[in-house]
Amino acid sequence: MDKIVTKEQLVSAATQHGEPASLVERRAAAFDHFITSRMPHMARFNFSDWPLFAPNPALAFAPSQQAIELPDVKPTSIRLVQFGQTTVSVRLPQQWADSGVILMGLFDALKQYPDMVADKLMTIVKPTENKLTAYHLAYLNSGVFLYVPKGVELDQPVEVDLIQDSTAPDREFNAHLLIIAEENSSLSVLQHTTTRGNYANRASLMVEIDAQAGSHVAFSSLDELGDQTLTYFKRRANIGRNAKVEWAVGLMNGADTVGNMDSELIGEGGEGDSKLIAVTTGNQRVGINNRVTHHGQHTTGNINQRGVLLGKSHLVFNGIGEIIHGAHDANAEQQNRVLMMSPDCRGDANPILLIDENDVIAGHAASVGPVNPVQMNYLMSRGIPKPVAEHMVIRGFLSSVIAAIPADRVRQELIAILERKLTDGNL
Repeated sequence: MDKIVTKEQLVSAATQHGEPASLVERRAAAFDHFITSRMPHMARFNFSDWPLFAPNPALAFAPSQQAIELPDVKPTSIRLVQFGQTTVSVRLPQQWADSGVILMGLFDALKQYPDMVADKLMTIVKPTENKLTAYHLAYLNSGVFLYVPKGVELDQPVEVDLIQDSTAPDREFNAHLLIIAEENSSLSVLQHTTTRGNYANRASLMVEIDAQAGSHVAFSSLDELGDQTLTYFKRRANIGRNAKVEWAVGLMNGADTVGNMDSELIGEGGEGDSKLIAVTTGNQRVGINNRVTHHGQHTTGNINQRGVLLGKSHLVFNGIGEIIHGAHDANAEQQNRVLMMSPDCRGDANPILLIDENDVIAGHAASVGPVNPVQMNYLMSRGIPKPVAEHMVIRGFLSSVIAAIPADRVRQELIAILERKLTDGNL
C-alpha cells in the first residue's frame, strides 16, 4: 500500500462527498493513526490474523442499485431503513419532529447539523484507541443519527434497519449509529443488521450513545449479518448522572465476529445493564468483551451473557466489571454462561473484576458445559423427542435476554432465527 497515495485518495473522496472540513481532517488523522497503531487485545481470543482491513483501502460512495421491499408499518411508527450507503426510507411522525427529535442518515445530519453531529461523532469511541477504531473513522461510509431533546419521552421504539449491500465485491460496510439522549429524555431503539447478497465483504459497525443526566435509553439489536461477512463491532455508552442504558443484543451473525460492548458509568447514580446472547455454528469464531466501568459513585452495572455453541465453533465471553478509585458504593454483578452442544466446539466464559475501591459490591458467575442431563431426562420421560427437548432447554437457557427485548415482533424474529440456526447447525 502506497500510504501517501492512499491518504490522498481518502481526503479527495471525503471532500468530493461534501463533508465538513473538520471531518475530512479527522479522517486524515485517523488514517495516520491506523498506519501506526496496534490491534486491540482480547483475553483468550486471538484475531490478529483476521483480514479486517482491505489490502488497498479506498473510500468510495455509491448508491445501492437494488430495490428494497419495505415492511408495512403503522402511521405512527418511527423507522429508518438504510441499504448499504443509501437511506431508503425515514418515517418520523410530525409530533416528534415538532418536539425536536432528529432521525436521519449520518451524512445528511453532518450537512444539516454540522456542529451538533461533529461535536459528538467518535468522541465516545475515540479513533486513537486502536487500529480498528482508527480504520472505522477513516473509512466510515454509512450511518444513522438520532437525537432526542431534553425532557422528550418517545412512547414507541425507534426502529433502525441496516442492510449490508453484498450484491457485489469490494463493498465494505462501515456503519455508525450515533445516539444523543439529552437530560431526562427516554427512548427505545431497535436495530436490525442484515446482509443482502453473497459476496465476501467486511463490516465495521459502531454505536455511540450519549445518555445525559436522568435519561433512559433501551437499546436492542438483532445482528444477522451473512455467512461471508467478517465483522468487527464496538458499542459504547457514556452514562450520566442518574441515567440508565439497557443493552439487549442477539448476536446471530453467520461469519467470524469480534466485538466490544462498553458501559461507562460516568455520573453518580448511573445504571448500565448489558444482556447478550450468541449462537455459533460450523467453524465460526466469535469473541466478545462486555465491559462496565464504574467512574461515578452509587453506580450499578450488570452483565448477563449467554452463548450456545454448535459444530466446531469457538466462542469467548469476557465479562469485565471495573470499579475505579473513588467510585464509592458501586455495584458490579455479572454472569457469563456457555452451553456446548457439540464435543468439537470450544467455549470460554471469563469473568474479570478490576476493583480499586473498598466500599463496593461485586460478584460474578460463570459456567461452561453441556445440556443439563436432568432437564433432558425430565422432558424425554414425558414423550418429548430429544431434538425438541434440546431446543426447549436452549430456549429456556436464553430466555432472560430474549425477554428483555421490548418489541414482540423482534422477539419473535429472534426466536425464529434461533430455531433456524439450531436446525442448520444440525442440532
